[in-house]
Amino acid sequence: MDIQVTKLISTFVLFFITAVAEILGCYFPYLILNQGKTQWLWIPTALSLAIFVWLLTLHPAASGRIYAAYGGIYIFSALLWLKYVDQVALTKWDLMGGAVVILGALMIIIQPQGLVR
Repeated sequence: MDIQVTKLISTFVLFFITAVAEILGCYFPYLILNQGKTQWLWIPTALSLAIFVWLLTLHPAASGRIYAAYGGIYIFSALLWLKYVDQVALTKWDLMGGAVVILGALMIIIQPQGLVR
């Protein structure tokens, strides 16, 4: 199996940045609507969602395989957000689930018909 390590890393980084843009696009409205934060946060909301959509166009193909692999990276990113932004301690279940989804995403990405060939 010939895995291109730099392509694998760039795929993970692209998925991670895409996930952060998507999370921000949901987090800002949460701050506005649930915590009464200032309305000017609608500007970064629109910007982060626009960046999220643009980043989706940079993925190798808009297929179920891409979105399945991205979903694993998204879940992992959301757990990082939970720990470092929301300041919530991760449970052993969070850690095990994060490991499972990263492993699942990696399996989808490096399979013979995967994303890094």
